[in-house]
Amino acid sequence: MNVMYPSEGSYNFSAADAIVDFAVANDMNVHGHALIWQNSTPDWVKNFAGTDQKFEDMIEDYITKVVTRYKGKITSWDVVTEAFEDETGNLRNSVYRQKMGDDYIAKCYQFVYAADPDVLIIYNDYNMITNQTKQNAVFTMVDDFIARDILIDGVGFQMLISHDYPAKADIQTATDRIIERNLKVPFSELDVRVNPSKGITSSTSDRYMSQKAKVKEVFEVYNSIPSVNKYALTVWGLKDSESWLIDFYGQQDWPLLFDGNCNKKDAYFGFLEGLQ
Repeated sequence: MNVMYPSEGSYNFSAADAIVDFAVANDMNVHGHALIWQNSTPDWVKNFAGTDQKFEDMIEDYITKVVTRYKGKITSWDVVTEAFEDETGNLRNSVYRQKMGDDYIAKCYQFVYAADPDVLIIYNDYNMITNQTKQNAVFTMVDDFIARDILIDGVGFQMLISHDYPAKADIQTATDRIIERNLKVPFSELDVRVNPSKGITSSTSDRYMSQKAKVKEVFEVYNSIPSVNKYALTVWGLKDSESWLIDFYGQQDWPLLFDGNCNKKDAYFGFLEGLQ
């Protein structure tokens, strides 16, 4: 939102248009990420001075403009992402919750559906495999939406994991909770850290083989999802030297399928083996 709607009444779609236009020209699907995320909220929205109703009207207008602009070009949206706290499983006390109430996610979903009834509506969050509190909170929300006939098409698991964690069985168990609700399964943001404890300054063949095994497990679980539920698996970056982890944690890591020179790593072949 901070990129597309940097100031009140002034939209900037240049970057988004370039991505979508390229995809359309090359017959690619586009997944929209993300309409509402507390970390990309513009300052003017955080400091919104109008009434709660005017705030909600502004959010509806923003969502409607964006979704309508890319109707028929973007096939799915992470409408709201990372809305739950890690420790408690409660909703984050974002400006959206403060101004629109505890049901703000449902309201945003309804705004999207009104703008494009054919687009898929996804909820996306991290630590959904390893954090049982957050996982339970998300599925409680999903069950509530299903009971109230509020459209939700899928639950996305950010696969920001490590070479030795989580266990394949835990990935499968969490995935089954999506399938049991007859929803689509996007595995989003896949990377596999080989230096999670910050203990090495260069990778080793043992770490790369461990990474390969974990990548293979992820793709085996994904490949076993029934076709009606299988939606997408997104690799969170192309090559190690451009990983978000380096700046975010201030340390070296090698989490992707290609090294800094775009050479295929063991993990690349683990990906292929997982799809067999």
